[in-house]
Amino acid sequence: MIDMLELTRLPDEDEALRDAIREFLRETVDTLPPDVRARSWMGFDAGFSRELARRGWLGLTLPVEFGGAGKGPFARFVLSEELLGAGAPVSAHWIADRQSGPLILKYGTQDQKRFYLPRICRAEAFFCIGMSEPDSGSDLASIRTRAVRTGTGWTLNGSKIWTTNAHRSHYMIALVRTSGESADRHKGLSQVIVDLSLPGLTVRPIRDIAGDAHFSEVFFDNVVLPPDALIGIEGDGWNQVNAELAFERSGPERVYSSIVLLEGWLAHCRAQGQAGQQYAAPLGRIVTWLAVLRAMSISVTAKLARGESPAIEATLVKDLGTEVEQMIPRVLGDILGASPDVPVSASLRRTLAYLEQMAPSFSLRGGTREILRGIIARGLGLR
Repeated sequence: MIDMLELTRLPDEDEALRDAIREFLRETVDTLPPDVRARSWMGFDAGFSRELARRGWLGLTLPVEFGGAGKGPFARFVLSEELLGAGAPVSAHWIADRQSGPLILKYGTQDQKRFYLPRICRAEAFFCIGMSEPDSGSDLASIRTRAVRTGTGWTLNGSKIWTTNAHRSHYMIALVRTSGESADRHKGLSQVIVDLSLPGLTVRPIRDIAGDAHFSEVFFDNVVLPPDALIGIEGDGWNQVNAELAFERSGPERVYSSIVLLEGWLAHCRAQGQAGQQYAAPLGRIVTWLAVLRAMSISVTAKLARGESPAIEATLVKDLGTEVEQMIPRVLGDILGASPDVPVSASLRRTLAYLEQMAPSFSLRGGTREILRGIIARGLGLR
């Protein structure tokens, strides 16, 4: 069953991080065009990630002994909120910092922790996630990619699709079948760490409607993995993935994907003077939704800080957040379209055009709306 989300306040010590982060962002991000900043957590800039690492802002939640800052999830929430609110290009390190690092910390061996975690904190190891597969739709449990144990490690065959930044990452954490068949569903699934430079591995970027290529197909043809490629317990991959998804589905990125557009629209309204008052009602609706979602996301972060695994609560945040992220460009597009004689800046038009193209994908990434609502229904005991 889903637990009650308690209203939670961000601790003062974590709030204190904002000033330094904002000053850094004013120097590095504020001058970028809005339609570039709108890409934010899909914007890849390894140099920017290294600058964050140099300031100690990667691996905030990882232990000091592994190169992290030893802080809690609230600190990372503050950092993420500031980065996404400014439209910073965080895609290079995002997955490694958000979920691969914590997953390795929780399930990895000491050797895996010592090898991967310091590299994540230094922005030297970028990760992607190998979950979805061709012809499987949203049925993640129908995994067919298989890792077979050998005398010297594992042999990996199969393919993954919609893998963000596979062509730019160093490693993939892949959900694969290590025993049984697809009909066995959750049984026999495991997670392995794959070095993306290995022979037999092919990555093909997929260009989207906006002209970007952050998704990829990945093919494994007798890829030889070392014995320590397995992370966690063999056969427990499904439980590990669900714990991992709590990190993926609950953060500010499920709230702020359209925030740069909203910022540009507010500037447009202010430029209209008194005439901009007519937009107060839709603005109030959007801000109300964002405030509630932010509070819910902070509440989920509190559960993570207590060591809980709020998979269902995170799923709820992701589903509702997607609704709002898609609503913002739709509502603002309708408003601007209804006043064709009112001058609109070229940057606002470009930002709106980008998000109108990308918004449909918001309810696909991180789990489709239909799958998420099935998870929520089971959590509420409705199915």
